[in-house]
Amino acid sequence: MNIKTLKSVVIGGGIAGLAVALVLRRAGAEVRVLEQAPEIGEVGAGLQISPNGFVVLEKLGLGNALRAKSVRGQAVRLRDYKGHDVVRLDLARLPCGDYHFVHRADLVDILERAARNAGVQIALGQQVASVHTGQGASATLGDGTVVEADLLVGADGLQSRARQALNGTVAPFFTRQVAWRALVTETGAEPEAQVFMGPHRHLVTYPLRGGRLRNIVAVQERANWHEESWHTEDTPENLRAAFEDFCPDAFALLERVERVHRWGLFRHPVAGKWYGGGVVLLGDAAHPTLPFMAQGANMALEDAFALGRCLQEGEDLNLALAAYQQMRADRVRRVVETASGNAWKYHLSFPPLRLAAHTALRLGGALLPGRVVGQFDWIYGYDVTTDEIQSVSR
Repeated sequence: MNIKTLKSVVIGGGIAGLAVALVLRRAGAEVRVLEQAPEIGEVGAGLQISPNGFVVLEKLGLGNALRAKSVRGQAVRLRDYKGHDVVRLDLARLPCGDYHFVHRADLVDILERAARNAGVQIALGQQVASVHTGQGASATLGDGTVVEADLLVGADGLQSRARQALNGTVAPFFTRQVAWRALVTETGAEPEAQVFMGPHRHLVTYPLRGGRLRNIVAVQERANWHEESWHTEDTPENLRAAFEDFCPDAFALLERVERVHRWGLFRHPVAGKWYGGGVVLLGDAAHPTLPFMAQGANMALEDAFALGRCLQEGEDLNLALAAYQQMRADRVRRVVETASGNAWKYHLSFPPLRLAAHTALRLGGALLPGRVVGQFDWIYGYDVTTDEIQSVSR
């Protein structure tokens, strides 16, 4: 297959969409991105780029740009909600050293600039109403315009039209957890993430933009339903009330919050079908994940690189897309399941159980610090740029 003759349309101008657009364009494909927003701008808050995601940016020549816009993380520090240290995870012990805290908008800006410089066409204000598979894939826009392509890449997130076209509609279920996100100004923050663990709740915070900002994500178990949208505003008073018994260090951060958003955490299944009829999925469109391993953006970067490699090395389009799903499906499913099972460890409410769990973490951190960090080497030490692509028979 000659990727240079491939007319590709990417739905979504976020991290997944811009990354795959850049990869495909660098390989010689004609690429157009359809983004529903009127501009690509200041969206979201902080995220963590772990070594498995950073290696993709490095391979694309964007490593230094990311370093310049981020804070290089040195540690993850787990504390109980009363402020006592539980364990400090030294990120220098990771198999690859680059672990970064970055504002989502800064990463999107890096990817957008690189994509435009490579010749990717980015069309803004393009709302995709439906996706159609066939000999050639197509997308119908909100104004009735039909956009055709040899390959239509669905990087359109949780409400993916591309996923719906391939898999139908499957309703997610509410995890009985809600999350708040906020940013506060900061001066001289330590280059580490802190996790405060309390009964039915936890709070994560880390520095951004050279330590001038601090990202806050707070999660609480709730029986009542909340919509999934990231754009629902809440009051800082509601956030503070939910964490009023947390230690002074944590609560002092919440007292500085002036604007906050809240969303419900929903569990979506990994898509059963990632490709067909000239359509392919990646990122959250294929495998939405809960935020408890900070791997959403990293999995999207891995997907983008893997798809590009499979298309360059595949005999034809369908075999290339089959190889891509085979290469990615088991890994992302394991990451999604790990993230889904991680929250309870932060939310232990029965005091003896919480004491025992935290004591075990303290002893493990003191006696076997490498093993505590190394339990996730299978995530952080993975390099998609060197992973072998398995051949797929016709």
